[in-house]
Amino acid sequence: MTLTNKVRTRLFKKSSLTIALSSAILAGFSFQGVAAEDDEITKIERVQVTGSRIRSAEAMSSAPIQVVDSAAIDASGSLNIQNLLLDNPAFGSPAISRTNSNFNTASAGVATVDLRNLGSERTLVLVNGRRYVSGLPGSSAVDLNTIPSQFIERVEIMTGGASSVYGSDAVAGVVNFVLKDDFEGIEFEGQFGESKEGDDQSRQFSFTSGLTSSDGKGHAMFHLGYSDQGAVYSRDRDRSAVDQFSQIFFEDDPAANPNAIFDTVRPFFSSFPPQGRFDAGDTRFTFDQNNNLQNSFSTNGGDGVAANGFNRSGVRTIAIPTERYLFASNGSYELNDKHSFFYEGTYASSTTRSELEPFPFASDDIYANGRVPIEFEVNGELLRSAFVPDDIYNAATDTDGDGSRDIFFAKRLSDIGNRGARAERDTFRIALGFQGEINDNWFYDTYYVYGKTKESQVSGGLVNVQSFRRGLEAVNDRFDLDGDGITNEAICIDATARGFNCAPVNIFGFNSLSQSAIDFVSAPSSLSTSVEQEIIGGNISGDLFELPAGTVGIAAGFEYREEFSRSEFDALQQAGLNAGNAIPATEGSFDVTEYYIETNIPVLESVTMNAAVRLSDYSTVGSTESWNVGLDWEVTDSLRLRATRARSTRAPNIDELFSPPSQTFPSGLNDPCLGITSSGGGTSGDSCRADVGVASNIATNGAFTLNQSDLQGISGFNRGNTDLKEEVGNSVTVGVVFTPENLISGLDITLDYFDIEIDDAIVSTPRQFILEQCYGGGDDSFCNFITRRGAPSGNNSAGSLEFIDSGVSNSGGLGTEGVDLTLTYATNIGPGAFKTRLAYTYLIDGYSIPLPGADKDVFAGEVGASEHKANWNLGYKINDFDFNWSMTFTGSADFDDQFLSGLGIPAGSVGVGSVTYHDVQASYHISDSMELYVGANNLFDKEPPRIVSGISGSDTGTETDAGTYDPIGQTVYIGFRSKF
Repeated sequence: MTLTNKVRTRLFKKSSLTIALSSAILAGFSFQGVAAEDDEITKIERVQVTGSRIRSAEAMSSAPIQVVDSAAIDASGSLNIQNLLLDNPAFGSPAISRTNSNFNTASAGVATVDLRNLGSERTLVLVNGRRYVSGLPGSSAVDLNTIPSQFIERVEIMTGGASSVYGSDAVAGVVNFVLKDDFEGIEFEGQFGESKEGDDQSRQFSFTSGLTSSDGKGHAMFHLGYSDQGAVYSRDRDRSAVDQFSQIFFEDDPAANPNAIFDTVRPFFSSFPPQGRFDAGDTRFTFDQNNNLQNSFSTNGGDGVAANGFNRSGVRTIAIPTERYLFASNGSYELNDKHSFFYEGTYASSTTRSELEPFPFASDDIYANGRVPIEFEVNGELLRSAFVPDDIYNAATDTDGDGSRDIFFAKRLSDIGNRGARAERDTFRIALGFQGEINDNWFYDTYYVYGKTKESQVSGGLVNVQSFRRGLEAVNDRFDLDGDGITNEAICIDATARGFNCAPVNIFGFNSLSQSAIDFVSAPSSLSTSVEQEIIGGNISGDLFELPAGTVGIAAGFEYREEFSRSEFDALQQAGLNAGNAIPATEGSFDVTEYYIETNIPVLESVTMNAAVRLSDYSTVGSTESWNVGLDWEVTDSLRLRATRARSTRAPNIDELFSPPSQTFPSGLNDPCLGITSSGGGTSGDSCRADVGVASNIATNGAFTLNQSDLQGISGFNRGNTDLKEEVGNSVTVGVVFTPENLISGLDITLDYFDIEIDDAIVSTPRQFILEQCYGGGDDSFCNFITRRGAPSGNNSAGSLEFIDSGVSNSGGLGTEGVDLTLTYATNIGPGAFKTRLAYTYLIDGYSIPLPGADKDVFAGEVGASEHKANWNLGYKINDFDFNWSMTFTGSADFDDQFLSGLGIPAGSVGVGSVTYHDVQASYHISDSMELYVGANNLFDKEPPRIVSGISGSDTGTETDAGTYDPIGQTVYIGFRSKF
């Protein structure tokens, strides 16, 4: 916890130790100008450093800590703190952001962070040193949309295990948001922005005030904020305006031309068109733009033939529009000289809107055999379907042997409308407590925290499959079926369905569904989620006794925490009867009781050791233990060495434990059987040919061949595992802090090595790994997770992948290793003050082991985890003018090695180049109370690397990895701040 409690102040002579401390802990601060220092005497307070609960006048951290202060937040122009944090190379690509979650069935538009590429569930997010309620059902991940940027005093980032101090989920590290608590007066802020393309329009307004009671004992702050970020659509960027697919899948020998991975088949439209596609007998029909029937169909066109397919990119979204209302308040009241009451309150309301193409609907979504009857026996007479055109009726045959003609159809449900969801999320959190002094050397705090996140989501563009079937089974009324006389008008055959206002469904042509049919078959999906967190805790810290080298400090405490989560779709969605994913309800809870003790021991005058241990008892996995030991050595006045060894634990979250099978549609997979012929291919070839459907496909085509629908139509189910146990992370950090005040005043350098290894890491088994193991990998048991089509089915080929299931398990491990370098320098240049900060991370290793005993899957150096990442900030202040320049560098990266190996391409042989983004801001203080600023992000409009559809790492609709790279382009903004 990093509360700057003004408990006790003393004077002391400033030493090199203090200088080293300020360098190590405040290295991340941006600052306005360079202040003169008193070399003899300074005031300091007993404070707590992130990673420790011991208050000390000379507290220091043996673990590396980076800090982002409010000035840096202001200079970024970021409406969401996630955007600024992602510039720090310690963070990996987020699991969820505004630009990579449009296709999520839930959580679209949420903002999470991920330290060290180890997953957001292993990054513990705190507010004022205490846990914050999750923004995702079943998870511990915090939605940063709920934390107001303008109310943040600073963000402290500690990497490496911290479970011994803070509990579970701190395996990769801690991100601690310290909110402002001493603001006086009133501040207004407003900002407007827009991208170069005229979209991504943004605006934000905020009001902050602080007041003190007349007796000086009470202080309170209030913050109101509003922000609105507009949408960015795929159609408005050249790279993503038209559906495309990597050419590599169509190469006879991908390994001979690996650069074909960047070439595209464009257009690569969907074969599910709004006008419909119909297979009757041996003829395929569709309609032209004028709704004239034609007896040929070409998805992508060519050779003078117009394309009949559908461009999904025309309606997909790159950046989800997000609107937020935020309220935050904190305050304290002195009960007497030694004890005070404090509170923190937050309420956040956000609305996001995702949008994607209309649903691709086909016969096999309705009928098990994929055949739609176009003749029905009514009153002993065989009647034709009410709407079927003559040419289709005459060409149709009885393919399933039931005595009536049938067809296959595929139709994009544009009549129903685009799919998408409007999600309204509300987060409420309150913390209440007491803190104070027991005597001059002992301090305490007790607290109660309650947090709740609720989400209400309504999704459109879906249909009730059963209603659609009843509407399809319609004939012209020749027998007065409804008792209204013989009209020869279309009528639903099923009398029960007519009683529920069944409307006949016409699937033939553009805009063919009547409004009454749309009303009858439409089935908007609803999602209701609730996450609740309740915490009771307390801490005590103080000086235990004196040693020759100094005072032994100690802290101890307890925490009881309850977590509950529920996520429930409507009944149709749960059963998969609204043409969408089948997603059952998930509900679960757990509680944990924890005790910890921490000590800080001055071994020598220049060497301090700190250690902590935490014992936890979970209702799910039982007892766990975490600990850490660290050393801090002041070698000279300007050189300090530090090292930490820690063991952290993470208990499985509610989703990982209790999630029932939930349907998903994975992308970026490569079928190992592709191209296999009747002989050869080694063990992989033998395994493929053993499948009946694959063998049939080979017999028909000469080699196993997949069509466009096969590549785009793989599904599967994810599931939790109640047998999971906790994962254990072992981390080592070793660093040096160099502050050569006597050589170069204002220069601070830190260099830290980190190594984090997680045993029994909780992960979902990667689907590509499942495929590789089944087909030639030596473990046939993985074939049980794979379902192939035994025969052609509708659009899909025999042997094509239908389902690949995956479950959560304690894997063989997860790890990362690297080096962080930070450099800060401040000096006066000419009439102004210059400042600069460089943060650089070199990723030596990063890997996952899918299952115990399996080989390492190395992700270091791959897209999303580049070996080299850096952020360099430059600032200059002269009189009332401020200028800041930020450069964010992401090094070159390879494509996923597992994906490449499936194509026969050696790992590391093909990837994307490095990218540098430039962000600038200039501000001018018109007066003491008014500041104007203007800025630009991605100043030079740098295009993101080309990672096209079909390639592992490509986010649908963006044609890049939109969590790692900027898919929007240059944006400019202007704003003001007014303080009174």
